[in-house]
Amino acid sequence: MQPARALLAALLITMPLALPAMARESEAGITRDTVMAKAQHAPWTALLSKYVHTSPDGVNRFDYGALKASAADRAALDAYIAGFETMDLSGDNKAAFAAWANLYNAVTVRYIVSKYPVGSIKDGYLFGGPWKKVKVMVGGREVSLDDIEHKILRPTFHDPRVHYAINCAAISCPNLRDNAWEPATLDGDLDAAARAYVNDPRGVTVTDGGLILSTIYDWFKADFGDSRQGVIDHLLKYADKGLAQQISANPKIRSYTYDWSLNDTE
Repeated sequence: MQPARALLAALLITMPLALPAMARESEAGITRDTVMAKAQHAPWTALLSKYVHTSPDGVNRFDYGALKASAADRAALDAYIAGFETMDLSGDNKAAFAAWANLYNAVTVRYIVSKYPVGSIKDGYLFGGPWKKVKVMVGGREVSLDDIEHKILRPTFHDPRVHYAINCAAISCPNLRDNAWEPATLDGDLDAAARAYVNDPRGVTVTDGGLILSTIYDWFKADFGDSRQGVIDHLLKYADKGLAQQISANPKIRSYTYDWSLNDTE
């Protein structure tokens, strides 16, 4: 039995049998779509939980070398990605958001593993990176990583938290989680990811001369209120009390920075 189907079967079997199916799902706050999504992304969660490690500096690092050495796990990753080939992700719901973000991250990991060892996702490129060239089939059409980010996720959902959901395999990128995005917990998990990044020096560093921010807040300023004040308002929304006080005391943006070094365990 395929891993996703096995998990779905296990979840359905463990539900109480005394009530009709829909009533049981409603009572438990579980919908069939939720169960299906969890089953779909279970293989990706299994890989993430195995290969993502949090380092003392708070950066989640991925053991690309170990994944490359495991033919079985590389096959599992390929199978997970192949599962999107006939999937309809045309909606603007949480399930679609989670699926697109998971796919983006999985394809990025596969690309890095195919090139490993590398020092950065941008290795081999004088300008830009591989995002327009790395492509995958979804719902019968071919899309690139660039398409997923800039033609699907950003314009469809209009949610700045997109930038905390997708991972570009760089140290300065918001962390790659050790489990898949799931529609049932998406909002809370996105907020947690935003808080984690804003309150990390990769997101915000306070200096006497002003704030040093991740270049994400410059590249995608349009998504964060389309102004410096909009960026500040976004940061204050997710900043812990102490950091919020420091930002409010001196909200000047001094500069932006970004480290493209690979988020590798080595």
